[in-house]
Amino acid sequence: MSNTPTLTSMTTSDLAEILFCSGLQQSDRPSAERVRAAIADRIGACGGDRTVCLALVAQEAGDHPEIYSTRMRWALSTVSEAYPELATAA
Repeated sequence: MSNTPTLTSMTTSDLAEILFCSGLQQSDRPSAERVRAAIADRIGACGGDRTVCLALVAQEAGDHPEIYSTRMRWALSTVSEAYPELATAA
């Protein structure tokens, strides 16, 4: 049995954390497809282990506290737009 999370088992917050540690930037004005691809790529780069991505978020928050909240708000709103089905799943 795999410990790799599936996108359907993740919340908006989970996916925002993964997007946060991707290379995608707000200035890129990414499409929903690009957001989904960036999240899938980042999950792959983390070996499918969400905790690795969380460690990267913590590292970035510590290294750049002045931009953490702005980037996380962007990641949350961007994921909500890219995965509208998550908002109705609750």
